[in-house]
Amino acid sequence: MNESVHTVEAMPTERRPGCPFDPPAELIDAQRHSPISRFTHPGGKPGWLITGYDLVRSVLADPRFSSRRELMSVVDFELPPAPPGEFLLMDDPQHSRYRKPLVGRFTVRRMRMLTERIEQITADRLDAMEQAGPSADLVTAFAKPIPTMVICEILGVPYGDRAHFQEQIDTFMGGEASDEEVMAAYTATQGYLARLVATKRAHPTDDVLSELTGSDLTDEELKGISLLLLAAGFDTTANMLSLGTFALLQHPEQLAALRAEPALIDGAVEELLRYLSVAKTFNRTALEDVEVGGQTIEASTTVVLSLNTANRDPARFTAPGTLDIRRPHEGHLAFSHGIHQCLGQQLARTEMRVAFRALIERFPTLRLAVPADEVRLRPESADIYGVKSLPVTWDAA
Repeated sequence: MNESVHTVEAMPTERRPGCPFDPPAELIDAQRHSPISRFTHPGGKPGWLITGYDLVRSVLADPRFSSRRELMSVVDFELPPAPPGEFLLMDDPQHSRYRKPLVGRFTVRRMRMLTERIEQITADRLDAMEQAGPSADLVTAFAKPIPTMVICEILGVPYGDRAHFQEQIDTFMGGEASDEEVMAAYTATQGYLARLVATKRAHPTDDVLSELTGSDLTDEELKGISLLLLAAGFDTTANMLSLGTFALLQHPEQLAALRAEPALIDGAVEELLRYLSVAKTFNRTALEDVEVGGQTIEASTTVVLSLNTANRDPARFTAPGTLDIRRPHEGHLAFSHGIHQCLGQQLARTEMRVAFRALIERFPTLRLAVPADEVRLRPESADIYGVKSLPVTWDAA
């Protein structure tokens, strides 16, 4: 063992008071020492923590590192393989078998065709907010309904089932439910999707899930793919919309610039993705001994890739702790990198461009209705960081 290697004993569980947008201080401190640190997983297994941009990006693209859940050496018991279709926790060729049929359905061109529908969904939510105002919880009135309705329409989830689905996803993604509650919500969602797949196969409609029933994918595989797309398509974008609005309200000069120059919206979305990095970490396991950053990652060892600190790496980004919507696009890792780079990134970008722009145009006096330190945030235990509730108010017209 190299005694000079920096060590992080455990993943931090809290962010510094008054700094809801910054990664935990212990992670920033680890990055200052070295882009790679020794780390002990919660199950006591030795591992590594990577916080530097270049090293995180290189591991994400390195086929010598695996995403397979059953290979993750992070707990003191063996993890089972990911269920069929949940390809985020698989390597090729299984990963490509599930991802390839979806790629053409989430292209830039397809998402541009959806823009008008997303604009209508957004306008409807803003109308409802305005009529019920002049105050609202932005999370429940705006941030959650928009991506939920969009991804459910894409996959063909009936309108009447969306609230129940959103509740189940909240439970197993929120980071606060007990293991029993998480498993119950996960199982209920799987059961619902199994019935939905059977319905689409028997009576196909005009949606992605119906289209996929014409492929060679089994019902079990389609259930897993649907679960992954619904959870990812809803939770990450919902938290980007709510936490992004919170960040803009706390940086009034940036919000004013965006209001004065709406053409900045593309850059604003990219900067919020970098600055907030709501998908915080990914794990990878070495399939053989691999040298990374001057250290040898032994075969079967799992590394934690800290995307939120990589996106704050001063070696890559000038003044990384500053929110600057005029910052040149510099290749952030908010959507990951390599073969697992987010399939729905163009959909997420389209939703955020439409929603942020419409929100600040509709409510030019939008502001927090509570002190910033009273805004309720998701715990670090949640896979996706964000806001649980964002009380806002505005001057009625």
